[in-house]
Amino acid sequence: MTAPNALIAATIDHLGRFAPFDRMEHDHLAWLAGRLKLAYYGKNEVVLPADQGEVQTFYIIKQGAIEGAQNDKEAWLELHEGECFPIGALLARRPVVSTFRAQTDVFSYELPAADFHQLLRLSQPFHDFCTFRLADLLAQSQLQTQAHYASTVSAQQSLETPLAEITRRQPITCGPETPLGSALETMREAKIGSIVITDEAQRPLGMFTVHDLIGRVILPNANLDTPMRVMMSPDPVTLPSTAHAFEAALAMARHGFRHILAVEGDRLTGVVSEKDLFSLQRVGVTQVSTTIHAAANLTQLQKAADDIRQLGHNMLAQGVAAEQLSQILSTLNDLLTERVIELECAASNHCRHPFCWLAFGSEGRLEQTLATDQDNGIIFELAPGENAEEVRAELLRFADRINIALDACGFPLCKGDIMARNPKWCLSLEEWKSTFARWMDNGDPEALLNASIFFDFRSLSGKEALAEELRRWLLARIADSPAMLHQMAANALHNSPPLGLVRDFVVASGGEHARTLDLKVNGATPFVDAARIFALATGVAATGTAARLRAVAPRLNIPRAEVEGWMSAFYFIQLLRLRRQHDANEAGQAMDNRINPDQLNDLDRRILKESFRQARKVQARLAMSYQV
Repeated sequence: MTAPNALIAATIDHLGRFAPFDRMEHDHLAWLAGRLKLAYYGKNEVVLPADQGEVQTFYIIKQGAIEGAQNDKEAWLELHEGECFPIGALLARRPVVSTFRAQTDVFSYELPAADFHQLLRLSQPFHDFCTFRLADLLAQSQLQTQAHYASTVSAQQSLETPLAEITRRQPITCGPETPLGSALETMREAKIGSIVITDEAQRPLGMFTVHDLIGRVILPNANLDTPMRVMMSPDPVTLPSTAHAFEAALAMARHGFRHILAVEGDRLTGVVSEKDLFSLQRVGVTQVSTTIHAAANLTQLQKAADDIRQLGHNMLAQGVAAEQLSQILSTLNDLLTERVIELECAASNHCRHPFCWLAFGSEGRLEQTLATDQDNGIIFELAPGENAEEVRAELLRFADRINIALDACGFPLCKGDIMARNPKWCLSLEEWKSTFARWMDNGDPEALLNASIFFDFRSLSGKEALAEELRRWLLARIADSPAMLHQMAANALHNSPPLGLVRDFVVASGGEHARTLDLKVNGATPFVDAARIFALATGVAATGTAARLRAVAPRLNIPRAEVEGWMSAFYFIQLLRLRRQHDANEAGQAMDNRINPDQLNDLDRRILKESFRQARKVQARLAMSYQV
């Protein structure tokens, strides 16, 4: 018998508050609700043991909390209202590997396994969620993020802008019988790249652009007296002048055109180019890059640094993924630093010694966010007979001016003094090797901390071969230092993801950071640390966390799906950091990495919990590899 209609309706209403049920069709939800049974479990009662064979039931928590633990060890998983389990075991038709126990009094909806598999076939949202759970949740969160930030982008930067506001200039036209030579002369005089062919009523008949020159004029050696009706591309794509810019962008994408004509009725009112659409974004990647390359002084570079941060905001609004956004921000910051170095080299005589400017930490990994300080150093090369102290003294004066200039551009001086102006981090190639070797041999807490920062070095400017030689040496040397890798793994495992057993998250209990957690230290760092250790152990030269994980997976026989889950979690945490920093900056507050999880929406809280679980999984893999 099916449950009474009122009970089904109440169940549908309750489930509809949680993913993936909030996106399922009503008929499929009703089908599910009619087959669910409600069960109760007392505190500490076993809900699903690990030794009962193939799983026969799908559970959805209606009320209370459930924890999962393996072999009577400390619980590693905590599930709350709206969450479901054990999806992986049901999909694989296998037993669970953890014992699930009621942490509090629990009410749960329960569905037979056969009905679970039937629902997978009925409902695409349910299937997608169960098959790609974290990726599916992330896609929903990305849409929410995009909608949130898009609402704050100014009209001047929006693809919602009507075409009439973009086409401020009268279009340049000619008649269909106009000779080719005359049309080209008109284009040259007007300094334009296109001309519209219209009839006497200004109805567009065709289009001719500079891109047509090679194929239609130069190669066939066309006669300049040829009428434009022969040379034009007929039937140009038009949109009403009231259409929005994004419609023009879609039309260009569909047809492969660089120009769209705006009309009122059938009369031409303007021409919208691809360049016009990109210029709507007041700050674009190419524009910022061009500004940096052309900067002649610190004031211009400071403006470019502001534009980089504005670009980060725009890209959040456009839904750019955290991985791409971090890489773009880091790349532009690289260009800015390179330009600072170029200007200083041009103004002084301190670049006569071969050197390489190194980036460490997040910049070395191409993982910078909106709030980042300086972590840099110098490798220099000694010519026969040169004295390291004399060369260092000269380069330190040079580095000091660069560090100060970067500080003026919004990259604060490192509080730990990990900067090229510090004599400790302005070293010859042999001195760097000696320093790294000492850390690997000692393995004390300071050495382990330094390894977590300096082993992520990357060449940023200057003689890149010096950094490449140091990387080759490091990978060869650490392969002979298994004790160092073991110590690095043990040290990394001291930093546990902040998942609680009483509450969802472990947060600071008092002081100015009360009820918050640090997304960088407790969230991103477990992934970064594990990726670094795996890369060093397997000889992978990459420094980025994602690049390292992708490279080490086949060498360590880690399933690709497992690694993709780690990276999805890592980049969601990175996205939360970017959002936190942007919001703080907009509010005139100091940018940091701390969030109050109680202020997240239900979807983001759920994904953050899953991301921390993924951090525990990567740490479990690390612990297993090094028997920690």
